[in-house]
Amino acid sequence: MKRTGEDVIIYDTTLRDGTQGEQVSVTAEEKIKIARKLDEAGFHYIEGGWPGSNPKDLRFFKLAKREKFKNIRLAAFGSTRKQGVTPEECPNIRALIDACTPVTTIFGKSWDLHATDILGVSLEENLDMIGESVSYLKSRGKEVVYDAEHFFDGFKHNPSYALKTIERALSDGADWIVLCDTNGGTMTWELADIVEEVKKIVPAERLGIHAHNDCGLAVANTITAVRAGVRMAQGTVNGYGERCGNADLVTVIGNVHLKMNGRCVPGSSLENLTALSLYVSDVANVPPVNARPYTGKSAFAHKGGVHVSAVLKNPTAYEHTDPELVGNHRRVIVSDLAGRSNIEYKARELGISLDDSDDVSRRVVREIKKMEDEGYQFDTADGSLALLIKKTLGEFREPFELVSFNVIDQRKRRRISSSQATIKISVGKEQEITAAEGNGPVNALDNALRKALRKFYPEVDEMHLVDFKVRIIEGSDGTAAKVRVLLESGDGEDVWTTIGVSGNIIEASWRALVDSLQYKLSKEERKD
Repeated sequence: MKRTGEDVIIYDTTLRDGTQGEQVSVTAEEKIKIARKLDEAGFHYIEGGWPGSNPKDLRFFKLAKREKFKNIRLAAFGSTRKQGVTPEECPNIRALIDACTPVTTIFGKSWDLHATDILGVSLEENLDMIGESVSYLKSRGKEVVYDAEHFFDGFKHNPSYALKTIERALSDGADWIVLCDTNGGTMTWELADIVEEVKKIVPAERLGIHAHNDCGLAVANTITAVRAGVRMAQGTVNGYGERCGNADLVTVIGNVHLKMNGRCVPGSSLENLTALSLYVSDVANVPPVNARPYTGKSAFAHKGGVHVSAVLKNPTAYEHTDPELVGNHRRVIVSDLAGRSNIEYKARELGISLDDSDDVSRRVVREIKKMEDEGYQFDTADGSLALLIKKTLGEFREPFELVSFNVIDQRKRRRISSSQATIKISVGKEQEITAAEGNGPVNALDNALRKALRKFYPEVDEMHLVDFKVRIIEGSDGTAAKVRVLLESGDGEDVWTTIGVSGNIIEASWRALVDSLQYKLSKEERKD
């Protein structure tokens, strides 16, 4: 009988398997922060690390002893005993005991190739290593999760022996038998058939699935196993992990709740799924993936004019679920693919009223198509887009005009370069000339412009730079290539992005900088 996904147990291994991914690195203290957030989200198990492998994980488990988790059961991860020693004598097993967690997760070899060729032990010795390790940990009062490493490859190569390994773990007291697709190479239909065979000897309610993503099937394989009756789903937040990563628990949770009528976290946690994904991404210092299902910035973004027109009439036309259910939101992107619907939607979003009789949206679309052909990209520059719409409407008043600027960047032998900028602007009938230094030519120009404007618009001091990005639009011209500059600015109340494009990086930066300041001043004008 196929299950719908009701009451799926979530076992998170972000803090162990996830940190094996490239560019993922967290301190013991940061692992505690993530553990607290996963506890708040209502996860059932968290694998904290391998205490026998490195000092960081040892420190994490010491810190974790002070924590009072409400929902999770903390697991320490390690291997079965080593060859030729008893579990009591094995340093890996002792480290698991010393971690003082209620749960221990050990992995053993289910593929005969790994037993004989990698560990160099007989098939019988491998079975004893599994059984004795499980039995000893159970005698010490632990809940034991047995990870059958390389189980699916082992089953395909020698099904009889692969089944013997999990039978041994089960008979010696393992609470959970987790089937691992360690190499991530199992096809979904293969996995479904193998799970059915395993269910003949292991009760489905004691089975788990641990899928890697080397063929892009980790989530699909996890969902397939759950539908076949497997109760525990292992994975990582955002799919972090070695090589191509693990099953992304964010997507798994979304699918179980919204597609399978199941439940694995509280409803309030589902609504915070996007925030959880971004939080872990931030702590791990890994940029968010915009195209991540459910929680990515682009998951509910619409760019094509036909799509936007349909979504405005009925969102289900191009959205498989309500983005707010997972804490995300709909985005309409303005680009050279945009139609009138995109402009009208974005104008309302930006608080700008369009008069259809003036056909402003058509004129804005034409201007955007022209500018995007020159290298502009308005889907990431709402500030510049708002100004463009206002200018097309005739509602924008230039707060200042540039008369001239001069930037000098000097480097003396063996000395750090210094930058100075001189700028002359006019505000109404008045002119102002100022100079300023900076950490590079763009910073010097920014400082000089702010200094000149401060006399007329003191509110510019409320602004600060959040991010500064430079992208080469097309690189065949080498150092003469046209560049796109994106400036993200904030004032404590709002964050906006502006854009500048030019073959001269200082000119591109100037255009983005001017838009940023003009957007700020236009905001203040609306308040008045």
